[in-house]
Amino acid sequence: MKPNKETVIAGIVLAVVLISAAVWFMPAGLREAPPLVGQTLDGRTLTLEQFRGKPVLVTFWATTCPSCVEEMPHLIDLYREMNPKGLEIIGVAMAYDPPEQVRAMAKQRQIPYPIVLDSQERIAREFDNVRLTPTTVLISPQGRIAHYRLGLLDMPKLRETLQEML
Repeated sequence: MKPNKETVIAGIVLAVVLISAAVWFMPAGLREAPPLVGQTLDGRTLTLEQFRGKPVLVTFWATTCPSCVEEMPHLIDLYREMNPKGLEIIGVAMAYDPPEQVRAMAKQRQIPYPIVLDSQERIAREFDNVRLTPTTVLISPQGRIAHYRLGLLDMPKLRETLQEML
């Protein structure tokens, strides 16, 4: 029996979906992190490559995101505790967030880690087209994506993972 056109198309679509899912759900650490290059609030150029050899937590956030604001004190505590051991955190402010609003919140909250303004949405696009916040990506010291999370972080689990990387 010869397959009809709809069966062939359905098979192709299924194959594309399965391949895409396989790439997306690869075991942790197999997917190379995209390059991250951006300007910090204080005007420095920051690159992910600068932190090769260290775990890096990239957190996409917005000043208008209640979950982001709720998570901030936990990220600040995590940074203060684990940065001396090698952890780096990079905050990426979403393109729709006015830069002055981002600066004001960073100052008000006394965020100690660098904040990058993603005004052209380039960083968000490179990290699988981030649209929702908070989105957090943990990058291993080898430069590979170890964890990708939409929503609030499981801080005890994150600390455990980071301890293994440090």
